[in-house]
Amino acid sequence: MSSAKRVQQWATFGRMWYLFDAKWQNPFDSAEAIVKVLSGANKPIYSPRADCGDHVVVMNSFHIALPGAEWENRVYYHHTGYAKGASWTLAHQVHEKDPTMIMRRAVYSALGGFLTRHARMRRLHIFSDDQIPESILQNVNKQLQQLRQVPKRLDHYAEEEVANFPKVFDWPQDYVLNK
Repeated sequence: MSSAKRVQQWATFGRMWYLFDAKWQNPFDSAEAIVKVLSGANKPIYSPRADCGDHVVVMNSFHIALPGAEWENRVYYHHTGYAKGASWTLAHQVHEKDPTMIMRRAVYSALGGFLTRHARMRRLHIFSDDQIPESILQNVNKQLQQLRQVPKRLDHYAEEEVANFPKVFDWPQDYVLNK
């Protein structure tokens, strides 16, 4: 076997490290893309029983975006194991307590109930901001593409761009909307 073939084979079977920026991303849509990488479904050698998945480092999980009124409507269930130990917590309360928990639970449920779920979850590394330890960051080889574009804030545009932006109505300068 040639050395080029060996390198290609190593790249196929070796574990890669992917970086995913969760800023302004829906965690439940992002979880499906992350699960493909964790399970190895993006590789040509994928088999449901084979453990060929890669590592995924998720950053900025504090800045996720839930659609609609999900912050008030989504409820997370937890049971302590004791009698009357059931509790339901709103998504925004869970996010205040632990910013990585919503993303972790989304990926956990997207993995399905297979025996390989816990091994795949160990290859998921979630950070609430962009401060990632150097020991993890040095392993990252590739980056997963964000599913939706991060919007640009109005105060980040230059005054010239705002002035040249096409207007729907060309109001006179002395016109006041609230008459």
